Formats: sequence, structure tokens, C-alpha cells
Amino acid sequence: MSDAAAPATEEPKKSKKTLILIIAGVLALLVLVVAVVVGTLFAAGVFDKPAVDPQAQMAAGDDDEQADAKGGKADKKEEGKKGEGKEGKKEEGKKGEGKEGKEGGKSKKSPEATKFEYTYYQIEREFLVNLTGSKKVLSTQIAIMTHYDERVVDNVKKHEFALRSVVLDVLRQTTEADLAKPDFRKELAAKVRDAMNDLLEKYEDFGGIEEVMFTSFIVQ
Repeated sequence: MSDAAAPATEEPKKSKKTLILIIAGVLALLVLVVAVVVGTLFAAGVFDKPAVDPQAQMAAGDDDEQADAKGGKADKKEEGKKGEGKEGKKEEGKKGEGKEGKEGGKSKKSPEATKFEYTYYQIEREFLVNLTGSKKVLSTQIAIMTHYDERVVDNVKKHEFALRSVVLDVLRQTTEADLAKPDFRKELAAKVRDAMNDLLEKYEDFGGIEEVMFTSFIVQ
């Protein structure tokens, strides 16, 4: 009985050894295959980093710098053109304003702020008054001068009747003794001018008469 059981226990041991040998062989084969594949890839240079050409890298850097420089110059030129355009428009605006002032003789600003060439205007009707304390009569004609625009003359025409009244009031204050004074006519013209400007300022908020001249002055 003991002799028959001994071979039965030896067979499982042999089968286990055979299985272990087969597994070891398979693992060895797999390791060999992996080693062959990795070696092949290394030989082909798959795992190597691409070599960088220094000259090509420097050339690429120079190209980038040139592009940046060109872009900066273009931006500066564009800014310069914009600046020139603005200055040109401002200059044209100033020239246009100058032409309007010289050619048209008109301005959008108030007459207090803008002066033009001399403008003269003579009041057509003469002024006739009696001298104070005398039987003599003063007959005169008056012209005005202004540096301001034509609105001053228009206002004088507009308020001519009121202006005649204030001028006559000033002239009536003249005496025979005043006629003998050296600067009588100059002083009288200043009084007439002030009276006329006061009235224009009352109605138009601006006088503008700078000088009054007697184009005719007769006492008889």
C-alpha cells in the first residue's frame, strides 16, 4: 500500500515545477521582447532631443528684432501723421478766421473784443443851437470814427433821433467865452462823444464811438 501512494504524490510536484518553468520562460520572453523594442527605439533616435542650430536661432532672433523695429517705426510715423493732421487743421482754422476778419469785416465775437480798420460815418442833418447867454447861433455837422465793426454805425443810425437830442443838449451849453479857448473844439468833441456813447450803452450795451469830428462848425 505504501509503495502505490508514493508515485501519486510525486506527479503533482512535477506538474507544479513544469508550470513554474513555463511562466518563467514566458516572462523571460516578454522581457527580451521589451528590451529589443526599447533598444530599437533608442537606436532610431526616438528619445533623442532635436539638435538646435545656433546660427538658425540667432537668425530667427534678428528677424524678430527687425520686425519689432519696423513696427515701432510704423507706429511713430502714424502718430506723426496724426499730429501733423491736427496741427494742420488748427493752422487752417486760424487762417480761415484771419481771412474772415480781413475780408468780411465781421466777427462772431462781441464788438468789445474785436477791432477792425477805421470806419467813419457822418450824420447827415446839421445841428443848430443858440449859444448860452447869447444871440449867436452855432451850426455844425458831426462825423464819428470807430475801430469796431459796422454794428456801431448801425446803432447810430438806429438811434439817430435820441442821439441828436443828447448832442443838442451838449452844444447848447456852449458860451461865447468858450469859443475863445484854444482847445475848445477838442473838449467839445469829447463831451459829445461821451454823451453819444452813454446813450448807446443804455440801449445797446455798447458804445464804440472813439472820436467825434466836426466837419462843419459855424458861429454867427
